[in-house]
Amino acid sequence: MATMLDVADRSGVSVSTVSRVITGSVPVDPVTAERVQEAIAALGYRPNLLARSFRRRVTHTIGLLVPDNSNPFFAEMARTIEDAGFAKGYNVVLCNSDLSAVKQETYIDVLLAKRVDGLILTSSGLIPTVDGHDALERILDAGVPCVVVDRDLGEAPVDQVLVDNDQGGYLAGEHLISLGHRRIACLVGPSDVTPSAGRIAGFQRALADAGLAVAAAGLVRGNGQSDGGAAAVRQLLERGLVAAGGVTAIFAFNDQMALGAIGALQRAGRRVPEDVSVVGFDDIPQSAAIFPALTTIAQPIGEMGTIGVRLLLDRIAQRDAPYQRVRLATRLVVRESTGPPGQSARRPDG
Repeated sequence: MATMLDVADRSGVSVSTVSRVITGSVPVDPVTAERVQEAIAALGYRPNLLARSFRRRVTHTIGLLVPDNSNPFFAEMARTIEDAGFAKGYNVVLCNSDLSAVKQETYIDVLLAKRVDGLILTSSGLIPTVDGHDALERILDAGVPCVVVDRDLGEAPVDQVLVDNDQGGYLAGEHLISLGHRRIACLVGPSDVTPSAGRIAGFQRALADAGLAVAAAGLVRGNGQSDGGAAAVRQLLERGLVAAGGVTAIFAFNDQMALGAIGALQRAGRRVPEDVSVVGFDDIPQSAAIFPALTTIAQPIGEMGTIGVRLLLDRIAQRDAPYQRVRLATRLVVRESTGPPGQSARRPDG
């Protein structure tokens, strides 16, 4: 097995220079660094990262806490973060809280015990701990750099990657209004998920600008899952709102609820979009795969994950740098699930 001394001999430099190239701790002349990298590749040398982590008190690992990795949105986010971290020499440890305070607290303890170099927390992955304290405070008190993705924590001392949920909600409302819809229902997400409030606020603002509003009976809260979307539609049906002269369009908090809503409408004999148009939020892969394909508000999921990793690595390198809040725009993707009220309209991808 090749050693660092073998690499030094082959590249004609000192062992300390090889170490500097591997760790990146001190700048090395590019030509020399390239020669060392070529020697490493030729000899098949593998640095002892574990031993080095004990010496430098780093582990080259990132902890990632998500609320539900069965949700395609978080699955895609996790994959992007894993790929971006790996490209920078970091392994990612994924933990799924299932929206459980006990699991969240346990996983935070495990990740801190493993001495991860930093943590990325996504959306509703920040719920109060079992004793009621702020989970973020526990992490920051431990001195571990942290980035929060897709949850607006205001002026909290942490880097954040956000999406303009208000803008996305407005785009959804504006699209349905432009098609001629005037009686629109809204399927709201869980109250403890901060993106929900922004999306609904933007949606209601679009309606208000057009002199419209969602009736109280047409505002139904769901769990953010497809079964929650189906249950919400059943409530609308039971209230008699999805009938002749009633609701002609639905805006759902996310794509999973929208997909559940479409299924419930179809089982009840309602056609989409001929009888009821449906708009989701996220643009998960399943949205384009179903029939009718879902009109939705696309989030830049890949960009969110990549920026989250970049901000975390920047924070690891410079602990006292100013905190950053990056806010990304959304875009409307028009597919087959929306059309003018009462007409058989099919729209191409937009």
